[in-house]
Amino acid sequence: QVQLVESGGGSVQAGGSLRLSCLISEILGIRNCLAWFRQAPGKEREGVAGLYTSGGWHYYADSVKGRFNISRDRAENTVHLQMNDLKPEDTAKYYCARHTGPCGASWDRAARFDSWGQGTQVTVSS
Repeated sequence: QVQLVESGGGSVQAGGSLRLSCLISEILGIRNCLAWFRQAPGKEREGVAGLYTSGGWHYYADSVKGRFNISRDRAENTVHLQMNDLKPEDTAKYYCARHTGPCGASWDRAARFDSWGQGTQVTVSS
């Protein structure tokens, strides 16, 4: 079972930036979907950004397009989420997730992912 460990969360003011990192415990095969999800209290877990390791397809929720960027560092076996222009509504616990195969149109369907990190808290104040 692949282990995922997130880091980089914290508290920032609106308009600020944070960079989340997800360390992957083993070298992945060619075809994997890596994604970031978030969950705020009382809300469902939602997909924020996804990346297909074969071909470099990127996916973003409408609410974060133009502000967030997902990337992969092969050398460090890490996937990052750069978050800019943060808003109070971005406040949530952020999770890294992975499944084999392409992300596709349902990249943000949490049930497809079989490996999850423990999450890292992001708090944005106004």
